[in-house]
Amino acid sequence: MLDILTSDSLAFRHGFFTRKGGASKGIYAGLNCGPGSGDLPSAVHINRAWVAEALDLPPAALVSLHQVHSADVVHVTATPTAPIKADGMVTATPGLGLAILTADCQPVLFADPVAQVIGATHAGWRGAKDGVLEATIDAMLTLGAKRADITATIGPTISQKAYEVGPEFFEAFSDDDPTTRRFFAQGQGDRLLFDLPAYGLHRLRAAGIQANWTGHCTYADPDRFYSYRRTTHAREADYGRLIAVIRL
Repeated sequence: MLDILTSDSLAFRHGFFTRKGGASKGIYAGLNCGPGSGDLPSAVHINRAWVAEALDLPPAALVSLHQVHSADVVHVTATPTAPIKADGMVTATPGLGLAILTADCQPVLFADPVAQVIGATHAGWRGAKDGVLEATIDAMLTLGAKRADITATIGPTISQKAYEVGPEFFEAFSDDDPTTRRFFAQGQGDRLLFDLPAYGLHRLRAAGIQANWTGHCTYADPDRFYSYRRTTHAREADYGRLIAVIRL
């Protein structure tokens, strides 16, 4: 049985899927939905089909991107015939499921129930810093959405206590915007701890929309979530990808 997290603030069918209930084995055990992983393609195909079924969609209607940590956002009206390099997408087309893959970065789902427009974004630190969240909102506006009607939910992502960074990371943020220093806490030595979901919420709310976080840390719960950083610390060969989907 699949384990699906949802948000009361999103008016459309959606899900932040955990790793539980899938067909993958070994280090990918569970619902690995990342075709870019080293998992068996057949297992990933089954997992994605089960995700689509859970949202009452045919597998072909599950639209995902070739995510590259950019601020690029695309408008989709049908399932692409080739991978699209971008990190956000929006649609007003019924019957499509916008799918984001993550393993510590923020999966962010957007909804405007009045205009019937949705969006989905992969927002790691680089994409969030470069404006992918605001770019997604702007793309929704071009389809008729209004800021006052848009809500967004950040799904499972790495929390501050698990996100250790170096001084150069801190400087990259504070040099651009000194107010972002409040998203860092002191760690050991010259290490700092970055609050990615708080930063994401700040950017979303500053853009004029309602936003929340589910409160789940990917690093801290290996039974439910894949985590790139946890895998790196454990010196494992690879890691699975979580999937978050919203549909009209």
